[in-house]
Amino acid sequence: MVMKNIIGVDHAVVVVRDLDKAAVNWKQLGFTVSPRGTHSAKMGTGNYTIMLGDDYIELLGVLTETEHNAPSRALLARRGEGIERVAFTTSDAAAGAEEIRARGYIPLGPTDFERPVTMPDGTQSAARFRTFQWPIEEAPAGMRIFACQHKTRETVWIPELQRHANAAKRLLQVLAVSPELAKEAAHLAHMTDRAISTEPDGAVTVASGRDRADFVFLTRDQLGRRYPGVALAGIPERGGAGLVLATGDLAAVEQAVGKTGFRGDGRVLVAPAAANGALLVFVAA
Repeated sequence: MVMKNIIGVDHAVVVVRDLDKAAVNWKQLGFTVSPRGTHSAKMGTGNYTIMLGDDYIELLGVLTETEHNAPSRALLARRGEGIERVAFTTSDAAAGAEEIRARGYIPLGPTDFERPVTMPDGTQSAARFRTFQWPIEEAPAGMRIFACQHKTRETVWIPELQRHANAAKRLLQVLAVSPELAKEAAHLAHMTDRAISTEPDGAVTVASGRDRADFVFLTRDQLGRRYPGVALAGIPERGGAGLVLATGDLAAVEQAVGKTGFRGDGRVLVAPAAANGALLVFVAA
């Protein structure tokens, strides 16, 4: 059964301890960061977004402890900052929730929420979403998976926010580590009805759909061999590990990240310690 309403990776969520410091940190890596957003009271969280082509990165922080953000707080306590979850785009959250129900997963939601947005001309608007989650315990490599329907794309994908000093264009891969990478990949593939392939170094890839970012599952040792020379401090044995991004200009990345990153084998690497627990890999595309 092919799921029709779940399209591909929408955004990756990096949970951070200090939201405003994280925004400054990512600006120093050459990203244009949105104004700070505050979610509804029941969520108790705030965010900054880094808007790319059809996808983005979300920096998420807990502002007030609520039941909704308990998993985020638990991850921070257990492993520290890093990639906590990944969203798929859904064209219809209610229909998508029923599709995963038909596969045996009881969805959480759909849930409607919004955050205020200051537009480039100074006017006030709102970004509105409808989301649903796969059950919290269904978390391949420790990453929670959910789906997001954007009701107001024009208040999220703002052209001024999509231009970055590092020339970042889109997400290519979400990297996750686990000692049981084949099992984790099969788990995600079943959850999302997607195809699996094995790479030459033994990593296992799960496509997300429609030319969106792939999920790549590796052991921590494989990650180190794939990206030699980069310090992996902060990367757990099991969990979200990093993001591979397409850039239009590797030289611009080098200039933007400065001594924080280094270039090798046609890519620029930024260690997790410099990006709130997420390894960043920039490649020309």
